[in-house]
Amino acid sequence: MRWVDIKEGFKEFLAEFKREKTGIAGVLLLVLLVLVALTAPYTTMPDLPEKWRSSAYWEDNPKNVPPNWYNMFTSHKLVPQRVYYVDDLKINHPSDTETIIEADYDFPKGYYKGPQGIIIRGLNVTLNAPSQAPTMDIYLLRPDGKRIPLLKNKPLTSSTTISIGRDSTVSTNVYIWLVNVTEGREITPFEVPLQTILISDMVAPMFAKVEPGMDVEKIIENPEPLWGTYKLVLDVKNPAPKYNQVDYSNMKVTFLGRVYGTMGTDYLGRDLWAGIIWGSRVSLTIGILVSVLSTIIGLVYGVTSAYLGGNTDELLMRINEIFASIPSLPILILIGATVGKVTLWFIVALLVIFGWMGIARIARSMALQIKEQTYIEAAKALGASNGRIIFKHILPQLLPYAFAVIALSVPGAVIAEASLSFLGIGDPSAVTWGQILNAAQAQSATTKGYWWWVLPPGLGIAVVGLTFVLIGTALDKILNPRLRRL
Repeated sequence: MRWVDIKEGFKEFLAEFKREKTGIAGVLLLVLLVLVALTAPYTTMPDLPEKWRSSAYWEDNPKNVPPNWYNMFTSHKLVPQRVYYVDDLKINHPSDTETIIEADYDFPKGYYKGPQGIIIRGLNVTLNAPSQAPTMDIYLLRPDGKRIPLLKNKPLTSSTTISIGRDSTVSTNVYIWLVNVTEGREITPFEVPLQTILISDMVAPMFAKVEPGMDVEKIIENPEPLWGTYKLVLDVKNPAPKYNQVDYSNMKVTFLGRVYGTMGTDYLGRDLWAGIIWGSRVSLTIGILVSVLSTIIGLVYGVTSAYLGGNTDELLMRINEIFASIPSLPILILIGATVGKVTLWFIVALLVIFGWMGIARIARSMALQIKEQTYIEAAKALGASNGRIIFKHILPQLLPYAFAVIALSVPGAVIAEASLSFLGIGDPSAVTWGQILNAAQAQSATTKGYWWWVLPPGLGIAVVGLTFVLIGTALDKILNPRLRRL
């Protein structure tokens, strides 16, 4: 096959392909997917796979919240995330032994609930006199003039982190305050229902209307928002400032939103948008790699079997039938479970091993017709070796079929990888759509209504499949004479 013939054939193919609207749409989607995959380290973070498994990294994010644009479609608007750095805080020093830190938080009118929680971190303490360690009182001043004591005499360590909404002590103090305001009586921490503290959202009542005579349980279950400006106050007392130093330069106060980011968060507070972007890299890599390798192996195997014929053909086809009769998914699950740590390359190898049989059979049937052609007989008469005839004279005739098969095989490979990851058999060091769906299933995201955790990765798999189906269908229509007449 001469280069001139290849060049002319390619020009004719491009002219035909430009007339296929589905093919053009598929190519545009593919370009978009490739751009998203390649720019993932820049649009999200370069080391996301390492941070994805670390729950500590995502502590400053709210958990199980929908995306920011959710507020456009609901009357119960949810507050977004708000972060205060040291320059955004009011820091006063009434004396050498006391520091007052204030953060003004505006709870806008029309929003349904206040923040999901408050995270305070970055207070670094150098302790040279542990017996006189600094302490901190935290309270919240509300628009109605009421004051909620959250923590009292909290000891400060070398790196103190306070999680209001995730700290049972803070939740207990909020419940005690609710009882005091509504019923006018003081209770001890031992009288606070433990189940209520552990299960209920004790941050929402802090930003709700609380008046004497109201039912505490109703406030907790269905808080009525109290809009206005709140002030979080941190009163730091350092009885030995000459020995113990408190550094405020890295301080950060985060009011956790009830919506977050472009695609919301999961049960660890992980940014699902970042996970979905990174998942596109894995899906495209595995899909294309498995499809290309399976097609190459199948073509070479099928053509070799057809050309050699006789007993060799019979033996190769029986081997093909043995592999084809093996139920691939259960075997893949069994192998993945017994191997232990599974890498992406191992998954690629498994999918290729069980993905070439159908291509080999079709390639064999096509090669059986080609090997009877006159030019094949002429090549034999001139003394061409079997390898030269197979790779130079027969396989090039199957390239149009190969391109179509590669495109049409990618969706199956993507779904197979996602299925293995969904079942918990995947590379733990990678971020994939299947793993995101696996975590959603483990946390009952569907029954709890966390649609933002389930739909995006599922749609991502569908879009990748649609992309290559459009391209494959267009290629098949151009390269298959019978389809071109339809």
